Amino acid sequence: MEFRIDRRSGIAAYQQIVLQTKQALRLGVLLPGDRLPTAKEVAETSAVNPNTTLKAYRELEREGLVEPRPGMGTFVRRSLAQPQAAADSPLRNELAAWMDRARAAGLERDDVSALVASVLEERYAREAAAGAMTHADIHGDSHAGGHADSHAGGPSGGRPGGSEEPR
Repeated sequence: MEFRIDRRSGIAAYQQIVLQTKQALRLGVLLPGDRLPTAKEVAETSAVNPNTTLKAYRELEREGLVEPRPGMGTFVRRSLAQPQAAADSPLRNELAAWMDRARAAGLERDDVSALVASVLEERYAREAAAGAMTHADIHGDSHAGGHADSHAGGPSGGRPGGSEEPR
């Protein structure tokens, strides 16, 4: 796996490594037992400081997705792959066909991204709100929206080192 770091994206390099690793886990590119590139390898191919990669790997370890093995490297612990998202799944084929139609209709990449993000937000917004309420119900938290964001890795979440603010 080779990480592609976009320095103009506004997303921290370590977070890009985390996101790209999660995407690879979701698509089944990385499987349990696979070894991630070493921090030195990532530094050579992506021109990031080795500590940036280590920070990303610690975040993934905190989430239970990878595990370091002393002297051997960092290995995938569990997958995020769903059979419905596999390369040969009907859903993926339908999406590919839709993308072909969007392209044929003259939509540019950014147009398609905006359209997908909009529909994604519409379809999953209710689910996210229901999840926040469930979290509030369980924990009796009157600030469920903000607290739920920190668990979802939203703008206020995903702190390096996994520290939570004291209650």
